[in-house]
Amino acid sequence: MESLGVSSAQHLQALSALLSTQQEEEEECENVTSSARLGPGHIGPLPKKDKEVSTAYMKKDSKDIWSPEEVAEGSQYDDLSDPRPQPEYEVILKQSVGTEDLFLGLNGKDPSSMCCEAMLVKIKLPETKATDVVLDVKEKFLDLRTPKYKLGLHLPHPTHSPGGKAQFFSEREELEVTLPMKRPMDFLIMQ
Repeated sequence: MESLGVSSAQHLQALSALLSTQQEEEEECENVTSSARLGPGHIGPLPKKDKEVSTAYMKKDSKDIWSPEEVAEGSQYDDLSDPRPQPEYEVILKQSVGTEDLFLGLNGKDPSSMCCEAMLVKIKLPETKATDVVLDVKEKFLDLRTPKYKLGLHLPHPTHSPGGKAQFFSEREELEVTLPMKRPMDFLIMQ
């Protein structure tokens, strides 16, 4: 019986050694697969996981739902219960072009909207007099009111409204509003 006991002890030791080497191999494989899963994002110190709250979503002490930056300019003029129709209008971008631009290309202007200096808004107002028109122009919003029509137009580019001009043509029953555009990066682009 002792021979059986010795052989079983030997078998148990061999099995234990086999299991321990198998466990070591599995751990090595895990290390290899975990290092194989590393990418460029794992280089450098680990990011801090502090609870940082961005200031953009922090509520102020007031009970306002939106901040003034989130509300589009001109939204105070939106009146859904106003039955007046919106007149037909057209927005045209304009640029000053001389012979040196057209034939010689000296100023680097091209026909794209990037080179435009002004915006022309043509508004058709049938059966309207010039004295009936109430016009208010902001940097990005044009508000037009007449007894028959209402137009709240969000402008495609920021404008310099004090430098603008409006002209009413009675024979065509059309209002033309010319607004110079604000282009803060023009000094970089046009040089």
